[in-house]
Amino acid sequence: MRFGVLGPLHAQISGHAVRFNGPRQAKMLAALLLDANNIVPRERLVAVMWDKNAPATAVRQIQDAVSGLRRNLAACGAPDSLISTRRGGYEIHLARHQLDLLEFDHERSFAEGHTVPFETAAALRRALACWRGNALADISSGVLEIDAARLNEKRAATHKQCLAIELDLGRHREVIEELTALLREDPFDEHVAEHLIVALYRCRRQGEALQVYERLRRTLAEELGVDPTPPLQALHQRILTADPTLAAPVQESRSLDTPPASPGAAAARPDMAMPVRQLPLDVADFVGRAEALAEIAGLLDGSAVNRAPVAVIVGGPGVGKSSLVTHAARLASAAFPDGQLYLNLAATSDEPRDPGLMLAEALRALSIAGSAIPNGLSERAALYRSLLADRRMLVVLDDAGHADQVLPLLPAADGCAVLITSRTLLTQLPGARHIDLDVLSPAEARELFTGIVGRQRVQREPGEADAILDCCGNLPLAIRIASGKLTGRPAWSLRVLRERIEDESRRLAELRIGDLSVRASVELSLRLLSADAVRALSLLGLLGAYTLPGWVVGPLLDRADGEEVLDTLVDASLVRLTATDALGEPRYRLHDLIRTCAVEIAAPLPTADKRAAIIRVLSVWLDLIGRGTDRLPGGLLATPPGLAPRRSLSDGVVDRLLADPAGWFDTERDNLLGVVKLAVDWGLDELAWELAAGAATYYDHRCLYQDWQHGHRLALDAAQAAGNARGASVLLRGLGQLHIYQDEFDRATHALESSLGLCQDGGDKRGEALSMAMLSTVSRVQGRDDEALERVERALAIAAGEGDRHIEAQLSCSMAVMKLMQGELDEAGFWFDGALSQARALGDGHRVAVVLRRFSRLHDRRGNPDEALRCLWQALATFEELADERCAAYTLLEVGRVYAGQHDRDRASPALERAAGLFHRHGDRQDEATCWQLIGDLAAAAGDHHLADQHRGRALRLWQLIGDMNQTEAPARPSSP
Repeated sequence: MRFGVLGPLHAQISGHAVRFNGPRQAKMLAALLLDANNIVPRERLVAVMWDKNAPATAVRQIQDAVSGLRRNLAACGAPDSLISTRRGGYEIHLARHQLDLLEFDHERSFAEGHTVPFETAAALRRALACWRGNALADISSGVLEIDAARLNEKRAATHKQCLAIELDLGRHREVIEELTALLREDPFDEHVAEHLIVALYRCRRQGEALQVYERLRRTLAEELGVDPTPPLQALHQRILTADPTLAAPVQESRSLDTPPASPGAAAARPDMAMPVRQLPLDVADFVGRAEALAEIAGLLDGSAVNRAPVAVIVGGPGVGKSSLVTHAARLASAAFPDGQLYLNLAATSDEPRDPGLMLAEALRALSIAGSAIPNGLSERAALYRSLLADRRMLVVLDDAGHADQVLPLLPAADGCAVLITSRTLLTQLPGARHIDLDVLSPAEARELFTGIVGRQRVQREPGEADAILDCCGNLPLAIRIASGKLTGRPAWSLRVLRERIEDESRRLAELRIGDLSVRASVELSLRLLSADAVRALSLLGLLGAYTLPGWVVGPLLDRADGEEVLDTLVDASLVRLTATDALGEPRYRLHDLIRTCAVEIAAPLPTADKRAAIIRVLSVWLDLIGRGTDRLPGGLLATPPGLAPRRSLSDGVVDRLLADPAGWFDTERDNLLGVVKLAVDWGLDELAWELAAGAATYYDHRCLYQDWQHGHRLALDAAQAAGNARGASVLLRGLGQLHIYQDEFDRATHALESSLGLCQDGGDKRGEALSMAMLSTVSRVQGRDDEALERVERALAIAAGEGDRHIEAQLSCSMAVMKLMQGELDEAGFWFDGALSQARALGDGHRVAVVLRRFSRLHDRRGNPDEALRCLWQALATFEELADERCAAYTLLEVGRVYAGQHDRDRASPALERAAGLFHRHGDRQDEATCWQLIGDLAAAAGDHHLADQHRGRALRLWQLIGDMNQTEAPARPSSP
């Protein structure tokens, strides 16, 4: 059992990642872990969950979140006693080794309790090793962000303290890289600058030490208008005069965890004629990679007893693996006085190097030649290991293809180390540390590009530079090729290159200069793949620039073991495992340039085969969207299936993916639009409209109006172009409802009347009833009550005739509202009772809450505000539990109205202000204006006329914004359905 907060939230039990049902459970666990083995009060948990404006049901929701978290922990094997309920709060019980924060604090305390510098530094290093990144980097909570910032500051202080001690111990060479990175992060930190200057000076890099001081002096003067502190100025003067007291301490620089070597140790080591120095030339313009360099440096520093570290740097084509390893090896060369051996295994070439031949090459470098080199592989490997015994040598194995190629070349000597580059994971190497190398960060990519092209040239066209780097996807190889083209063509503007590479169909051809080519680099990786893996890569390229779930490979290839093929592509670094999503599912992505290569590979495949693969994938998406919608709160936007094919994953996989249906939709939000576009691009209009319409319930639930409109417009254009009347009618109806939410009533009327006509022509009675019901809403909102009532009655008659009880329940509620508006209270009560009974009989909790919200108006009109509020609080609890913000806002508006009717400003105004905020966020200007008008009326009644004018003016501006000039006297309109 292992938990972590020193980085992204981590929870693993018995080798399984703990699943969270949404962000609240993650926040809950994070808050408990930050105060592990202490009681966390409920008040703090409420603040963590909501920051401000906690709902009335906050405590109950906290209890539900704890219960859900306990279930998910228990499902992975956690004991029931892990989280206990205490008076006023909860407590998680963990041992030190089970939580990184406890380990970090323990090692810091250990360091503070020791006066021996080596032990202190070792403890601080162990403390720093507990970290995986910024604390709780993936948790969004204002309260927790404060705690995370405090932890990050403690980490930074620990790091600086450790480096200062190590510098005093004579480890000046080792600390330079980390001090440089720290100073780059905070260029005003004079303590870090002082340590870096001393470290550089002790490494006989006096000029660089003076440059650090000058940069700091200039930065302080230009940014803050001050000079360096007197101690730093004195250090500068001491360097200029070569003060002998600045020399390294007499103590020998040695491992943090091992005692000094015995005086006779050096004499016992066999001598060579001369040390081996085979490292390639370092990359002069090497940039970034601070984390990877630090990890490699930590492996090579010899701090652990009796170990021969092996590091495998894994990455896709062109990410700079060889450059990184060469740079890291040169930085560490002083720690390997017997030499550095370099062997290119050429795994991606036409003729990968045989390990026997590589061993012969290594033996010759170690002064063994001719007949002294054994014939057999095992004998050569044994001699190689014997020669390296008791030596300190660094072995670099570049471009390894598989473990069998590498194993004979691994030395057994404790003083040796091995750095390997490979495009594939070499998991069969015992004890090897794999370091995954990705593309450069945007800042690093720009630094590399600027360093090659020239700062002035980039500064003249900064936007073009960003566009070029975007086309290169921050891939070092692509950046070097693009930069090289510009360097060789000084008369070119950056715009010229950008125009030549922004066309994706030409990009790979343009990204070639001399022997360097992105396409060729990718093709080298393809040689290591099976035909099935190459086909999978080519088809994945057709799915677009999206982060994808792993299941897509199965239907793409039409085989059950698709994810095994995907693992092959991941191991080959052609598909990147980017993250694990909130549901615990791995996510994959192709680098844009690799995707472009994949599309080229797919070009010769028969179009029918590619089309069939796309249909298989989209049919699974359609099935998942349908099943996910069935598990969301009931809505009337869900549409009966059309003619598009549906293909299902196994029930176990579906249940796992859709255990939290809203969470699954949230995770796949980008893909919901991506699959609609893919269907449109392939001329699959039936799939396009069903995919777009299928997501409407989710968009409605989350108020994602832009996504809703974009997907429906894409699919509608395709359906209309194909003459698909059924699809067009459904999409027009969805757009009509969206326009109602956005107060665009003319556009809503046009869309709904078009949908109604298509439904009538096609005999779609359900669609006809829904379109008519939505048109009645427009009529009611615009004050045409008779027309609204007529339309509701027509829609209700159609729904009853079709036996559609869900629509009937909704329209019964609409009838009640109309009767209430006409003052027919008994009739309204009859229809409300019927609607409530129907909704409860259907088991539709969301519809029950809607009816209760509307029913509250009748109770209030009858002079029973307490019953009205009871209905509203019950409805609000349901909407908050379902995370339906829009319906919650309507409910809060009604709460405000009831309290306003009682002249209770203290309770009415907070509810109305909260409702106004929600309406504003979702673009509902009409209801937002109603809230501000009511708040203004309450202020006026209290005699605060200045504040009343402000709020009423705000409401007036909103009504004017939507063009409803008839509302300038500000009568309240009925809330939307």
